[in-house]
Amino acid sequence: MSGRTLMVQGTTSDAGKSTLVAGLCRVLRRRGVAVAPFKPQNMALNSAVTADGGEIGRAQALQAQAAGIAPSTDMNPVLLKPNSDTGAQVIVHGRVLANMDARGYHDYKRIARTAVLESHARLVAQYTAIVVEGAGSPAEINLRDHDIANMGFAEAVDCPVILIADIDRGGVFAHLVGTLDLLSDREQRRVRGFVINRFRGDLALLEPGLRWLEQRTGRPVLGVLPYLHGLDLDAEDAVARRDASAADAPLRVIAPLLPHISNHTDFDVLRAHPQMAFDYVAIDAVPPPADLIILPGSKAVRPDLAALRAHGWDRHLQRHLRYGGRVLGICGGLQMLGRSIADPLGIESEAGVSDGFGHLDLDTTLAADKQLRNVTGRLMLDGGVAVNGYEIHAGVCSGAAMQRPLVRLDDGRADGAIADDGQVAGSYLHGLFDTPSACRALLAWAGLAEAVGIDRDALRERSLERLADTLEAHLDLPSVLGLLGVSTAPAPQDAVPP
Repeated sequence: MSGRTLMVQGTTSDAGKSTLVAGLCRVLRRRGVAVAPFKPQNMALNSAVTADGGEIGRAQALQAQAAGIAPSTDMNPVLLKPNSDTGAQVIVHGRVLANMDARGYHDYKRIARTAVLESHARLVAQYTAIVVEGAGSPAEINLRDHDIANMGFAEAVDCPVILIADIDRGGVFAHLVGTLDLLSDREQRRVRGFVINRFRGDLALLEPGLRWLEQRTGRPVLGVLPYLHGLDLDAEDAVARRDASAADAPLRVIAPLLPHISNHTDFDVLRAHPQMAFDYVAIDAVPPPADLIILPGSKAVRPDLAALRAHGWDRHLQRHLRYGGRVLGICGGLQMLGRSIADPLGIESEAGVSDGFGHLDLDTTLAADKQLRNVTGRLMLDGGVAVNGYEIHAGVCSGAAMQRPLVRLDDGRADGAIADDGQVAGSYLHGLFDTPSACRALLAWAGLAEAVGIDRDALRERSLERLADTLEAHLDLPSVLGLLGVSTAPAPQDAVPP
């Protein structure tokens, strides 16, 4: 087997694959090892823009940060962004290829395999170690044919595999043993050990089960990782678990949980903010009183807009504004706040035009070319404070509202709009709250006096360091790093890559 690539596969989605890969990247970085993350195929609506203007899964951008390197499209060569229950936008090497239904993509996987192996080969040529994240479970029998996401990839590059399971869900031993038993004999030999994630309680009470698992499978338990409360890392796709918001917070913020919500990592700062209560609200629920309603991004804006209207959110927004509340739209949410959204080419859904909520004097047309940029600029609140973010959208807006933009970008463009009454605003920028100065200005606009700004990047760094410390304490690192053929000794501090 290859000694330079190690793959982390999970018994289920959200078992902890993304987090373990990020933690291992930071552990290796601490040891001075040039390491890169890799995910052959990712299905996610949270994405990031690379320096070369490509699009990859947000989790791989976080893992690149953990490794101390810039994210590249090779780290996630195939990205699937679902836009319906049976179809997705297929992105290869950072660029949109086509919309495909499930059967069409299944047939396409033979071609996608070439892109995956090309990207992996380029990373192997540049880095000492590659830590790979699988997708879902390797035991999905119906998806085994032409697999490029789990064992099919591991077989192609001849790498060892670690299997991780979430004990907090229950049934951890059944998950691990059942997954292993559903693999072929050859694939089973690739699994070199298990990691149990999100454990809370007395480890001594778990020990008999660990011994049974090792005897039953002939494979070691490489670590039992504790449940890390308050770990602030970008979620790959599902809305991350959080403790309940404080009901007595000075500012109340809500966002509808859209059927096709995308880049909800935009709100991670708000969910961690000490001065506010942030909650997602099911679209079929009556929204509670709030100071600020945020309409988030969406991969299928017109269908999500129709779903909101069907559940009375047009009336909710009108009542909210009548009582002095604020409304902010981000990306798809900006488009929803305008007069109309036209999709003549059927980019996101069936071709057609939808009426927007009409709170901003602008119209949107979806174009064939997706706009992908990392940007900087000035938020036109509180005197024009600095803001950083990224654009991922096919929409092109026009209308009088654009004459009063929310953001002036450093590349000379204007972005978004602020309504004449100052109650409604919108922007295409994801990460709008991540810059402390912009966070303070937006929260002050929403009604929070003396708002605190939070540095999102600093939150990530603290969480990555905490995660790496946890792996150092609870993982059998000599065995794990031995699978990569690297030294287990920490490097001197000045040898750690910048």
